[in-house]
Amino acid sequence: MRRFLKEAEVFDPNRVLHYIAEISQFHRIQGSKELPEAVRFIREELRIWGISPELYEEVYDGESRYLTLRAPIAWDVVEGKVEVLGKTITTGQSPLVVMAHSPSGSAEGEIVHVAREKDWENVEGKIVLAGKEWREAYRRANEKGAAGFIAYREGTGNAIPYIGLFLTKADLEWARIPAVAVPEGLAKEMIRKLNSGEKVEAKIEVKAQIKEREVLPILYAEIGEPPFILFTAHICHPKPGANDNASGSAMLMELARVLSRLHDGSSRFGFAFLWVPEYYGTQAFVEQYAELEKYYAVINLDMVAGSPDRSGSTVMLVRTPLSRFSIVSGLLEYFLELANEGGKSFSGSPLPRLRLKSFPYEMGSDHDVFNFFGIPSTMPITWPDRFYHSSEDTVDKVSKESIEIIGKAVLATALALAKAEGDELRRFARGYAMKYLGELSREQETEEAERLVMMGLARDSDFLGIESGHRFEEKPWLVWEIKGVVSERFIRERDEKLAEEFKELTGDRKVLAHLHELLMLGELLPKERAFEALKEEYGDVEGEKLERLVIILEKAGVVRFL
Repeated sequence: MRRFLKEAEVFDPNRVLHYIAEISQFHRIQGSKELPEAVRFIREELRIWGISPELYEEVYDGESRYLTLRAPIAWDVVEGKVEVLGKTITTGQSPLVVMAHSPSGSAEGEIVHVAREKDWENVEGKIVLAGKEWREAYRRANEKGAAGFIAYREGTGNAIPYIGLFLTKADLEWARIPAVAVPEGLAKEMIRKLNSGEKVEAKIEVKAQIKEREVLPILYAEIGEPPFILFTAHICHPKPGANDNASGSAMLMELARVLSRLHDGSSRFGFAFLWVPEYYGTQAFVEQYAELEKYYAVINLDMVAGSPDRSGSTVMLVRTPLSRFSIVSGLLEYFLELANEGGKSFSGSPLPRLRLKSFPYEMGSDHDVFNFFGIPSTMPITWPDRFYHSSEDTVDKVSKESIEIIGKAVLATALALAKAEGDELRRFARGYAMKYLGELSREQETEEAERLVMMGLARDSDFLGIESGHRFEEKPWLVWEIKGVVSERFIRERDEKLAEEFKELTGDRKVLAHLHELLMLGELLPKERAFEALKEEYGDVEGEKLERLVIILEKAGVVRFL
């Protein structure tokens, strides 16, 4: 298998750096005009390389729904500024000063920091300062008669944070006041003065254009014939957004360029490439355009250039869920470890260059949607990133070393799946299954996990032409009727009371990930065994909370019990 990493040396991280710089010039907010402009740039580059992509155009209009997500409004920032404590911050410094999807308007007056519930009693006619749950805080500020809204985010220091409201057309009935964002350092200075009894005043101005509609772009390309290994990356996010996610979009471009030259028609897979706005574009693609049976597996490229030194990042591999077990995770893990080899131990064994670790399935990017629809999907990502979602996510912060390690590992994985001999893949499948189950068995029994691994290997075998795994006839617990990311906003459209309970129960993001995996397991196994499999995969899970959440989803019409 090592030979495929050697073949992957044609991957050029310098090209990726170049494309990161190009993409970072666009303010790629969902619903903005510069998002489709960035996609058109990528399309033209693909055409130069002889690749003929399809550009699908859905819409941002604040009304259209893509599975569980309603599109935000079409919106562009014109200009904005904040004046406070003798400082002025403008969109000339960073467009992130204006919160994405904020209405136009101006406000001047006293600031109220809402840190406790009783603080809301004193916001009428004033400017609200909030540091968490920004969309909910913005809604309440409008309801309470505030004149303006200032957001900040913990951990961003002197950077301006990216905070989006993702307003729909219906939201515009109540969303009236201008919303801006300031660095944490400036917000903390305001809060210190307020806590000492001083009055702090600010002036904010927002000029934004809210349009009837804007293009929601989906760029898709194929090389060869199905079945395909699909590579995807989200192209959206604010300027500069270098690591998140110009890096994934740029790496996807380099993979398309290289694989278009390496593919000779003799391999077992073709290759497909998908650039989308995060979640909205993926759900639109799955709903409107994808022929899901064509895809063997998905590798999602999100934030692949974080620096361990500057950003504090670890190279993470988010594996496929147990419900979608596949050796695609194992191969990517294997090649990441090989590509990451650097120095030598005292006895000559290779040492890792960067921090690298594999994790059970986690939610948070476009791999989620493909997993929901039965296609094993994995994600390499660099995390954490201290510049995440801020004005400091610039090209000079990205790591060429991270790009090289992840890019070569992803390319080697694709080549191995497409070209390796059946005996090699069969041996690897057996070894990875033993490794995976061995890790789980250190903490608990793995009876259900073993069955699911065998089922995943059986699916792998259908595509890879190997004999491995076994299918089991099971009676599923439920049908996931409305697939897609399940959120409090989606539940609220169906039932306000259920949404409040859903929000309370999913305050911990880990619970939300466990819930979605439970739904996938529930479509394969009876109820008790689905819960048991979830425990085997994650260890400690909040069973009572998850059971109540599934009941909420049943009442909301999201799932149906069998």
